[in-house]
Amino acid sequence: MNRNKTNIILIGMPGSGKSTIGVILAKMLAKSFLDSDILIQNQENRILQDIVDHEGHMVLRAVEERVLLGIICSDHVIATGGSAAYSEPAMNHLKKQGVIVYLHADLSALQARISNYETRGLAKRPDQSFQDLFNERLTLYKKYADITIDSSKLTQEQVCDVIIEWLHQAHSSTIIQ
Repeated sequence: MNRNKTNIILIGMPGSGKSTIGVILAKMLAKSFLDSDILIQNQENRILQDIVDHEGHMVLRAVEERVLLGIICSDHVIATGGSAAYSEPAMNHLKKQGVIVYLHADLSALQARISNYETRGLAKRPDQSFQDLFNERLTLYKKYADITIDSSKLTQEQVCDVIIEWLHQAHSSTIIQ
């Protein structure tokens, strides 16, 4: 693993556990935690749903891209918004700084975890179902992931353990000359 890539970037669908797992993982690894949805809300001084309601999902995606491109840090766990993978420039920017971990959860697990689909501030078309959104984003998440973890049936701590083990194996396989 490249020693300059000290961040762990979590991507995945809403409900996959990015924010919650991010906090736990940051504690376990003694890293700082950053949630890009909170950054967006702080910079815009409003909640994500307000952006979607008043300006549309494409404006939210543009704001998200701008915020992600502005992230320059090290030794952080970064939870991205579910739509981060729509921005190739943002994902390439983040990938230069860290390892991209895709937290995959199957559709039934996501639906069981999310009760506020219509008011969650998702960057989706108004007519788009959750299943359509899931299908559309799946390819993007896989495209950018350095590691994919199925979080459907694991506890949050188990997901963190898998990530840490993968990082340890990736680090120990690095040959220093």
